[in-house]
Amino acid sequence: MSFADLGLSEEVLRAVSDAGYTDPTPIQKGAIPNVLMGRDILGCAQTGTGKTASFTLPMIDILASGRARARMPRTLILEPTRELAAQVAENFDTYGKYNKLTKALIIGGTSMDEQSRALDKGVDVLIATPGRLLDLYNRGGMLLNDVKILVIDEADRMLDMGFIPDVEKIVSLLNKIRQTLFFSATMPPEIKRLADAFLINPREITVSRPATTSKNIEQHLIMIPHTNRRDLIGLQKAKREALRQVISQEGVKNALIFCNRKRDVDIVHKSLQKHGYNSATLHGDMSQPARMETMAKFKADEISLLVCSDVAARGLDIDDLGHVFNFDVPIHAEDYVHRIGRTGRAGKTGRSFTLASREDKKFLDAIEEITGEKIRRIEFGNDRQPKTSINRDKKRKTRPSRDKAARGPSSQSEYNSAEAENCPNQHGAGKQDKGEPVIGMGDHVPAFLKRVPKV
Repeated sequence: MSFADLGLSEEVLRAVSDAGYTDPTPIQKGAIPNVLMGRDILGCAQTGTGKTASFTLPMIDILASGRARARMPRTLILEPTRELAAQVAENFDTYGKYNKLTKALIIGGTSMDEQSRALDKGVDVLIATPGRLLDLYNRGGMLLNDVKILVIDEADRMLDMGFIPDVEKIVSLLNKIRQTLFFSATMPPEIKRLADAFLINPREITVSRPATTSKNIEQHLIMIPHTNRRDLIGLQKAKREALRQVISQEGVKNALIFCNRKRDVDIVHKSLQKHGYNSATLHGDMSQPARMETMAKFKADEISLLVCSDVAARGLDIDDLGHVFNFDVPIHAEDYVHRIGRTGRAGKTGRSFTLASREDKKFLDAIEEITGEKIRRIEFGNDRQPKTSINRDKKRKTRPSRDKAARGPSSQSEYNSAEAENCPNQHGAGKQDKGEPVIGMGDHVPAFLKRVPKV
């Protein structure tokens, strides 16, 4: 089956061909014809399977007839993050270049005045994050009662980020008679409840078991030896060393490196730069223009390694991304699927490496349970195991030998005393006479003070 068999217009087919795509993915085969028929969609597919195109392509055809009015968008697409919203906007630019459609991107970190002016002109497609959309609506910047198509994308991520109350508020502002397209990578009970509330007789499309990883991704788990739980600094240092070693051995062209905390993002980035690697950071504290500029440089191969938090884990479409590294094992098993899903996209192969210690066992067990597959283990540098701050052998108490002379001096004090017996002092005396007090020097005189200087 080709895109021409899905009922798309000639303009859209030409744009798809220009983008280099010939065969639709399973989610696109199931969704596009049903969207064109006006049906509600409940789509569940793993990341990287082409969910974005499955709703943007038919929406362009639907919007080809008609015209938007000022402050009354015709369609609304809700995304959990700014990066996902920006990516959807790029999809409309790519696939809608032969159609005269207008769009507005309503996200935080950019000028609200500019966004309001765009809405004043009238837009066919409004792409927004929930928080900024409600801000503009409450200021009287738009009306939502003319929305004919609503898209809720990455619904499970909305749940994770606490956006569900905002999404419910937005849906309550829309016309009851509308078409709703609901997409999620996983389908937990709370998301299923929302789908039942928002959709009317939907066409359910599940192209793979929820939270499965792509077969195009070769997964590896690097176990870092770690014997002392309190030596976290040593563990982090060993992980950074392992990361650099794998990057070097793999001949990495480009890669995403995920950390659980922003602080670690900065530390890993500085470590890579110190060792001569071309890296940059991407996290939620960066301004939106800075984040978009960084992503643009990474996609243009001006940056090789992008150290990031989970803000970049969902939906980013990067051509030919060869590797993904989990510097930290994700706390939520679903995030592992989304992280490594940045590689191995569109039929291409990719490789992922996760750095872990024995303290990560419960998180690793959760990941392997949800994905249904065992990650290949690789032991890293047993001969380079980080030294612990406690030498346990020294703490063991051993029974003293009966033959003291046979085992030699057992302490530094005994060693010095023994040496003093065989090393006469400047007065020709050997061991210190009993009864002679030694002031400020303990029970003995150190041997080096008793040596006769050479003349």
